[in-house]
Amino acid sequence: MCGCTSQKYGDAVGRLKVFASGDLEVSCECTPGCQEDKLSPSAFEKHAGREGARRWKSNVWVMVNGEKAPLSKTVLLRYYNQSSKNANGSHKGPHGRHFHRDEFIRCTRCNKERRFRLRTEEECRIHHDALATLNWKCSDLAYDKVTCDTDEERASRKVYRGCSRSPSCTGCTSCVCFGCHICRFSDCSCQTCVDFTMNSTT
Repeated sequence: MCGCTSQKYGDAVGRLKVFASGDLEVSCECTPGCQEDKLSPSAFEKHAGREGARRWKSNVWVMVNGEKAPLSKTVLLRYYNQSSKNANGSHKGPHGRHFHRDEFIRCTRCNKERRFRLRTEEECRIHHDALATLNWKCSDLAYDKVTCDTDEERASRKVYRGCSRSPSCTGCTSCVCFGCHICRFSDCSCQTCVDFTMNSTT
């Protein structure tokens, strides 16, 4: 259940669908005969009488434990990925940056951080499984011949991709993926993947 509140027209309610592709879709139920279906959240905001606001992440609300909560304060936007429709599958953000930024995991034996590049589903799965391994070691890194004797990457190169609008941002919902069909796995039983699978439909 979702909705958008207008001071003039009151609440317009609907059903929010979250898809595995990252799309958000609203089926409006503002009146018994309303024909509006498959609306984007911004189109639903406009349909509800909030035209010009363009703040759907704050204006569109969902019911959480019986209370209205703005979408921006729920976990649902983790799955929102407007750029997932890219036909070439490059999975880049609105500023040309990869949503899947490089991540680091520290070796439990030598205490060095090792880089994981997350460009493909296979690379995402390798990082995902390594993150779940309590005693992960350099030698477990499958695609690079790295051992504990290998030098750690220079500190100047150990940077996270961040938001192009703010150098201090280490990853916001506009520039970094917080869950999609490339980095969440239906055959994995971890809570992150289970939550994504349960909250998305195909």
